Amino acid sequence: MWLIKLSKSWILWGFLFILFCYFNPCRAQQFYFKPGLKKGAINFTEIKNLVVIPLYINDKGPFNFILDTGVGPMIITDPTLMDSLGITASRSIKITGLGKGGEIDAYISNDVSARLGQARISGIPTAILKEDIFGLSNYLGIQIYGLLGYYFFRSFIVEINYSHHKLRFSSQDRKMKIEGEKIPIELYSNKPYVSLSLENPGLGKQDLKMLIDNGASHAISLERLDEKPFPLSGKVIEANLGVGMSGPIGGNIGRIEMLKIGSFTLSQVLASYPLYDDVAAKVLLKDRNGNLGADILSKFNVVFDYEKLSMYLQKNKRFKRPFEHDMAGIELYGESHKGQHYFISRIEADSPAEKAGLQVDDEIIQINFIAAASYQLNDINALFRSADGKRMILSIFRKGEIMVKIFSLKRRI
Repeated sequence: MWLIKLSKSWILWGFLFILFCYFNPCRAQQFYFKPGLKKGAINFTEIKNLVVIPLYINDKGPFNFILDTGVGPMIITDPTLMDSLGITASRSIKITGLGKGGEIDAYISNDVSARLGQARISGIPTAILKEDIFGLSNYLGIQIYGLLGYYFFRSFIVEINYSHHKLRFSSQDRKMKIEGEKIPIELYSNKPYVSLSLENPGLGKQDLKMLIDNGASHAISLERLDEKPFPLSGKVIEANLGVGMSGPIGGNIGRIEMLKIGSFTLSQVLASYPLYDDVAAKVLLKDRNGNLGADILSKFNVVFDYEKLSMYLQKNKRFKRPFEHDMAGIELYGESHKGQHYFISRIEADSPAEKAGLQVDDEIIQINFIAAASYQLNDINALFRSADGKRMILSIFRKGEIMVKIFSLKRRI
C-alpha cells in the first residue's frame, strides 16, 4: 500500500509519508552539478517555519515548492502543471492516508526533470495529485505547487540556515568543515529518524525515536508509546491538528517540561497529541513515537548528511524564543484576487475569538486599525501569538456588513 501523510494544522505538520513501491527502484536518480562545480546556494522564503524554494520543472518556472525531509518522491499538488509542463503519467493510483475519509486519486511519473539553483536531476520519481485537495497556497498565502525531499537530501550535504534564509548544498566528496554538534540519524524508507529524550510530570523520562520532519511546522508530535496512544500529562486543550490525506485529524495540544536532543535542552515545548486511530494506527513504522518538526529545528542552523547518517545542529538567535500557541483561537487562509484577502477557516472552541463572536468565513479587513492586506500571513500569525492579554481590534466583513470585534489574547496552554 502506498501511504501518503499530509497535515495542515495551526502549523503544517507531518507532511508526507510515501512508500516507493510504485516507482522503479533500480534507477539511481540523483541531483548533480555541472562539471567543475561542487557547491551551490539559494535564498529561501520561510512561512510558518516551512522552507519554500524556487524549483524549475522541465526547464520552466520557478515554482514555489516546500523542501521537506518527510517526503520521498517529489509531490506536485497543483495538477494544472501536468498540461503546462507536458508531464506524462505512467499510471493512475489510489492513495489512502491519515485522517477520516476515503481515497484520493493521483498520477505517477518517472519522466520529470527538476532544477534547484545549480543542481539538476532527470527522471525524478513524481506523484501528481489529480485534485489540489489541500489548498496549500491559501494556507501559506503564496502559490505553492508541491514538495521536494529525499532525492535532494540524499544527493548533497545540505545546510538549512534559518538565520539568514539561505540553503547551501555541497557534493558529498567536497572537503569541508561542518559547524555544529553532530547528531546521529538513521534512514528508514528514505526518511531520517533521530533519538531524543523528554521529561514530563507523571510520565518521567522517555527515550523516543522521532521522524525528522522539517515540513511539519509544529514543534513535536507525540503519537504512540508502547503501542498505545502517547499519554497526556499536564494541561492540554482539544484542537483540530490538521487535515490528512483521508480527512481531519483531531487531538490535543499540551506542553513538555523538558526535551533533550544531543546536548541541547529545550523547556516548555508545545506538543501535539493526535488521535491514535487517525495517525499512529496508520503509520507503518511501529517503533516510531512521533515526529520532530520545524518549530524546534528552526531554532538551529541545521546540516543534513544522509551519506554519513548525521545531522549537525548549531543554535541560532531563535533558540531561547519561547514556544507559543495561537492566543486568539483563529486559523486563517489567504486569497490573492484584486489584492490580498484573509478569511477565517477555523475558530477554536472556548477561545477569545469564539467568545468575541467571530465566525468561520469572516473576512478580516483591519487589525488594530491597520489594513489586513498590508500584512503577510506570517505577520498576522505572529500578532496572534505575541503577548498574553494584548488587545486586538478586528474589523471584519460578513454577509455584506462591516463589524468590529474586540478581544484580548489569552495564553491557553
